[in-house]
Amino acid sequence: MKPIVGVTASMEVDGMEYKMNVRNIRAIEQAGGIPVILPYYSDYQEIAALLDKMDGLYLPGGYDIDPSLFQEEPNPHLGTIIPERDRLEKEIIPHFLDKDKPVLGVCRGCQILNVVTGGTMYQDLVSQYPKPLIQHTQKAAFHHRSHAISVSPASLLEKLVQATEIRVNSYHHQANRSLGKDFMISAVAGDGVIEAFESKKHRFVLGVQWHPEGLINHPDDPSLAIYRRFIQACKEK
Repeated sequence: MKPIVGVTASMEVDGMEYKMNVRNIRAIEQAGGIPVILPYYSDYQEIAALLDKMDGLYLPGGYDIDPSLFQEEPNPHLGTIIPERDRLEKEIIPHFLDKDKPVLGVCRGCQILNVVTGGTMYQDLVSQYPKPLIQHTQKAAFHHRSHAISVSPASLLEKLVQATEIRVNSYHHQANRSLGKDFMISAVAGDGVIEAFESKKHRFVLGVQWHPEGLINHPDDPSLAIYRRFIQACKEK
């Protein structure tokens, strides 16, 4: 039996439809997992039994995060937020962490994973970051690797990508500012913006700020290695 991976979806503001980029589903399938999109239930307890059947959690990209989750008022440059998604992920992330089940967060997923575990974030890099920035919202095709990141030696991420520098795509205006106590930085951009972080106490908990699902174009691609190791960790009980 292939491992079952719970996937949180996005939603439009009118709340009438779920959204999921097919690239996320294909990345999990290609790595050997079975993706299952999780619904937004008003009562978390109603899906607790469903979560117990999942072998891992995948948090994909999407809209901005409600700053009330990290005790801030909205910045003028804050974008669209979907409170229903924030509430769901706030409830289910600890469920997987408490059971030491693998979690992979991508872009917005990386940010919500950090906030739920005690970290803080920039609501808008351009107006809040204290240093000169490189471009973090690229004006190029999704598969274009727009900037380099430095990967921390001996980190989980370094073991996955087999390099201390790789190039990534970039589509974000928010970013993680500080991490919770059980986490460490795995990679940074040239301007110091956090590009990846990982848990120091769990088997596999990784957040990446870029979109690896858009860079899988070769069996030996480091982005595919991230998904394969995630799925492998989901198989390990």
